[in-house]
Amino acid sequence: MNPPEQAQSFSVKGQYIKDLSFENPHAPQSLMATNAKPGIEVSVDLKAQKLQDNIYEMTLHITARASTEGNTMFLVDLSYGGIFQVAGIPEDRVEPLIMIDCPFVLFPFARRVIADITRDGGFPPLMLDPIDFHALYLQNRARVEGEKV
Repeated sequence: MNPPEQAQSFSVKGQYIKDLSFENPHAPQSLMATNAKPGIEVSVDLKAQKLQDNIYEMTLHITARASTEGNTMFLVDLSYGGIFQVAGIPEDRVEPLIMIDCPFVLFPFARRVIADITRDGGFPPLMLDPIDFHALYLQNRARVEGEKV
């Protein structure tokens, strides 16, 4: 007799700001009208860890720097975390679920935090473009596979 199949589930148990930093190193001059459009550099990093059976933490780390004429206007550094519970997911699907779907769920909230903090810092809100977490996952997997060779 086969054991009964466990129903598949994926749920968010909590989400939170782990770390947030905003720097405006050249205020108030950086807030004065300038004709130069700032360059924006954004980097994204993902960290996952297993907390318990079927419970994982995903941390979405986003850094955004705006600069003009070689001067930093602002720097935002955000680590936004979430706790996720998965059950009944085949083992070969757990890693992609954690590394693609979890940051996809967290991103809109992290995006809002960054928009709010840049606005509260005196700048127009920084509205990050959507991130293709599937492509990021594949890129990171290819890099890891390349390091093993």
